[in-house]
Amino acid sequence: MAGNVELLNAVLAQARTENRAALVGYLPAGFPTVDGGVRAMTEMLDGGCDIVEVGLPHSDPVLDGPVIQTADDIALRGGVKIVDVIRTVREVHAATGAPVLCMTYWNPVDRYGVERFAADLAEAGGAGCILPDLPVEESEVWRKAAEQHGLATVFVVAPSSRDERLAKITAAGSGFVYAASLMGVTGTRESVGREAQELVARTRATTDLPVCVGLGVSNPEQAAEVAQFADGVIVGSAFVKRLLAADGDLDAGLAGVRTLAGELAEGVRKRA
Repeated sequence: MAGNVELLNAVLAQARTENRAALVGYLPAGFPTVDGGVRAMTEMLDGGCDIVEVGLPHSDPVLDGPVIQTADDIALRGGVKIVDVIRTVREVHAATGAPVLCMTYWNPVDRYGVERFAADLAEAGGAGCILPDLPVEESEVWRKAAEQHGLATVFVVAPSSRDERLAKITAAGSGFVYAASLMGVTGTRESVGREAQELVARTRATTDLPVCVGLGVSNPEQAAEVAQFADGVIVGSAFVKRLLAADGDLDAGLAGVRTLAGELAEGVRKRA
């Protein structure tokens, strides 16, 4: 089966025609369990997310804050493997028909085998991969495999990225550009701020790809704020928090993530 980069592109384009930002949700695979994660991501999409990112839990995540690290630890202690990540992509996409991406650090992909990972992700119906720690200069092998299998390659840009660097990154990427709203790690924050808006403007000057903002968005007000200037709003830690707050009651956690998805979906539609 070919990957679903066309589906991802279509969903992002549809949001734009509706004059709104797309809502992108994130959860690590295997959290709270593999099956529980599949159900949670399905609820997120049914509740209002347009796209979901499936995280590949990592023991040394450089971008993830303490909330997602907690979820990763739970998943890793539960024995989650790459095959479970692929299965999560397959089952969530099959249940919803929505674009599902994998967000992963490079080392697990490299160890699994670049061609094998791309083929397995595409066969599962995945739309692409977000690779926050893969330097664009070292990405050619992955990008060739991804393109061959119909997968998007999403790179991360940060406020520290100079304009020349932004142009190099965006020229190599596909699907969308992941704009990290501030320097630091993932997590909910009081405000998302001006840095994100400036980064989106500088990124847009280099590419026609949609620019989606992540790191720090946790409530409908922040989603509405970011939706004023970004093509997509990415939310992860806030969904993890809803599941953690349920304290092992999966049904309560699922209800929490579905409710949050609905609230955030209203937020991204509040463009001035």
